[in-house]
Amino acid sequence: MKRIVQLFSATILVSIASASEPTPSPTPEPRFKISGWIDTGITFNPDSPQSNQNFGRLFDDRANEPLLNQIVINFERALVPQPGQFDWGFKLQFMYGSDARFIHSLGLFDRTAHEILQPDLVEAYLNLHFPVMTDGGLDLKLGKFVTLEGAETIDPRANFFYSHTYIFNFGIPFNHTGALATFHASKLLDLYAGITRGVNVSVDDNNDSPAFLGGVGLNLLDGKLTALVSTHIGPETPGDNHHNRYLNDFTITGKPTKNFTAITDLNYIYDEAADATGFGIAQYLIYTINDLFSVGVRGEIWRDADAFYVTSFADNDDALDALRGGSVTMDPRTVGGGKTTYGAVTLGLNIKPPVPKPAASLVIRPELRFDRALNGTRPFNDSSDSNQFTAGIDVIITF
Repeated sequence: MKRIVQLFSATILVSIASASEPTPSPTPEPRFKISGWIDTGITFNPDSPQSNQNFGRLFDDRANEPLLNQIVINFERALVPQPGQFDWGFKLQFMYGSDARFIHSLGLFDRTAHEILQPDLVEAYLNLHFPVMTDGGLDLKLGKFVTLEGAETIDPRANFFYSHTYIFNFGIPFNHTGALATFHASKLLDLYAGITRGVNVSVDDNNDSPAFLGGVGLNLLDGKLTALVSTHIGPETPGDNHHNRYLNDFTITGKPTKNFTAITDLNYIYDEAADATGFGIAQYLIYTINDLFSVGVRGEIWRDADAFYVTSFADNDDALDALRGGSVTMDPRTVGGGKTTYGAVTLGLNIKPPVPKPAASLVIRPELRFDRALNGTRPFNDSSDSNQFTAGIDVIITF
């Protein structure tokens, strides 16, 4: 009995001693990180157009041809500002792949090659945080960065679907070079304002004119409802610094439950030089079934009212040649779709199986998509059909 009492007492003393010892703090995450991903996919078109083009597409433009869309590596020191303290960070993002054909900025890797696989410097900026005026303070981004606008991004990990909307392809910029200030007015309100060299412009400018980039962001219901209205205004026509192009977007994201997300993307653009208007809406509904499967549907209507925006670029250099302007020769298979109202419905699945290290994640994204010209034009399959059906799938490995 005495032995049992001694053991019990010793156990209590050890427990008290352990409780009095401070719990070690978790090791903070490193500020500087190197990360990346590989994205590769294919889009099947049963009509097998002779041009090998899925009309109205960019990143998944090739019909029945496997694509190495992106190999990306990031070098980043993220902003983690403490209350009342200055902070700094930076980001360098390099890409090699078929997607780079469409996102080059003028003067930077835009004349590298005629091949389908090309390099690009997607982002290269310095981030500064100033603890001024409010608890959130002011962030200043200097350099080359992706646009504020739109529900979809160049980074495939942020998109549910492999294919992109007409809004993403033709209604918003891809990147800017300049300065962007973000003022965190409160926990609910962010204000954006900046000066850029234009749409997809960096070292060279096709009209030597600055542009304005700005917006207002709302963060409501503890993040369950967010909204961002954004605009980019400035001359974009090669050799013309008088006529502006207005690119406006309004994205609303709601998360009424843990597993359900609804996104609405509204878009309106106008080019003064061409007197050309484009506008539309895309709606996303995404449901997470479990850790392995998520299902989503996306519907879109987008109007190219003056046959100015929607184009199928057949040659690997045609998109940049059109942006650069001047005396360039375009591939004769590079065609527009006329004055068309485009409708598209996409059904997709995200599959996220567990993966061993060094991979961080694996996402497989099969999808079925149906496009239709709603006003009777025939932009699809070598300008012969009002409809286009495709089945795509891609794989994203993150490390």
